[in-house]
Amino acid sequence: MLNKLKKLDWGILIILVLLMLASIVIIHSATDGTRYAGSDKRQLIFYGIGFFFAIFATIFDYRIVLRSWHVIYGIGVALLITVYFAGAEINGAKGWFRFGESFSFQPAELVKIILIVGIAYIMGRRQGDKLTFTQDLMPLFAFTFLPFMLVMIQPDLGNAIIYLVIVLGMLWIGNIKYVHVLIGLGLIIGFLVLFVSLFNMFNDQIYDYLYDHGKKHWHERINTFLNPSEASSDARHQAENAQIAIGSGGLSGDGYLQGDMKNGGFIPYPYSDSIFVVVGEEFGFQGAAVLLLLYFLLIYRMIIIAFKCYDLRASYIVVGIVSMYVFQVFQNIGMMIGIMPITGITLPFISYGGTSLLINMLSIGLIFSIKAHQEKYELAADK
Repeated sequence: MLNKLKKLDWGILIILVLLMLASIVIIHSATDGTRYAGSDKRQLIFYGIGFFFAIFATIFDYRIVLRSWHVIYGIGVALLITVYFAGAEINGAKGWFRFGESFSFQPAELVKIILIVGIAYIMGRRQGDKLTFTQDLMPLFAFTFLPFMLVMIQPDLGNAIIYLVIVLGMLWIGNIKYVHVLIGLGLIIGFLVLFVSLFNMFNDQIYDYLYDHGKKHWHERINTFLNPSEASSDARHQAENAQIAIGSGGLSGDGYLQGDMKNGGFIPYPYSDSIFVVVGEEFGFQGAAVLLLLYFLLIYRMIIIAFKCYDLRASYIVVGIVSMYVFQVFQNIGMMIGIMPITGITLPFISYGGTSLLINMLSIGLIFSIKAHQEKYELAADK
């Protein structure tokens, strides 16, 4: 056990501690004087539990999880089905299990790791050979399609998109045939062009339909991104105020606890989805650059681990986790500066949230386990 703990990646551990300190400081500012005051203390507790999970996972052999992927996939799907019928609705999505007033659990977050493990196992059967359409790609897309649809009907567009990004990121390094890449790109581009065309063509009808079904915010978010000049002032509220707040921070920011946009209620969820606004407004470009540097170093350390893996399946897992983090960071910051549509995707390790933080820490624990169990003789025996 001690031998495994000695193989902890101290670089990643130090980066996580720095991200934890940043998260506590920013959440404190975002919630100071509001009814959410004290969220920083709860975030610290979540981090403590998360570090325990991550370090404990180092001892646990990741290959046990790989061999049990059928079971954990079934558990994940069962949780998504159950939460749709028996879950609590938060922010328009019925995707949470509530336990009392202070704790809730979102199965869609856990399914991210489950998908990564299952995809890594399926692709690993090829041992680096070219992936075939019928034996590999079709099972992979079928494997992803079920949880994707279960999350879409909640509806939770943010996590559903992350599932697709995970698949595409892992396929990119999974020795997929170029012809399949071209076909896939063609389908994606064709779908996007068709979607934008139909959305603009039937804009009013789509609005009426979503309004009648209580999903008006879906239309507002997409329309604000595609047609900002035509969107209502209420729909542009979050996007415009976020850009004003970040821009007002300038080079060095307005100063800690001095942000006006969040304190005036101009930015919704400044402690969660919109937390990057607090960074930009109070710490400016310099603070945002430091945060992005920490993310870069974290991703860099994980990629190094992927390169050093003897087990291809382990490399695939790391790449899946990297894809998940990169997209979440890009999407969260992008939607605050106006280059991406607004979704409910949080900023990893910074935004307040028990489920998302614990799942992120568990993902890091899986990487720690991969680094600690890369002995050649064990891998040979495992085949």
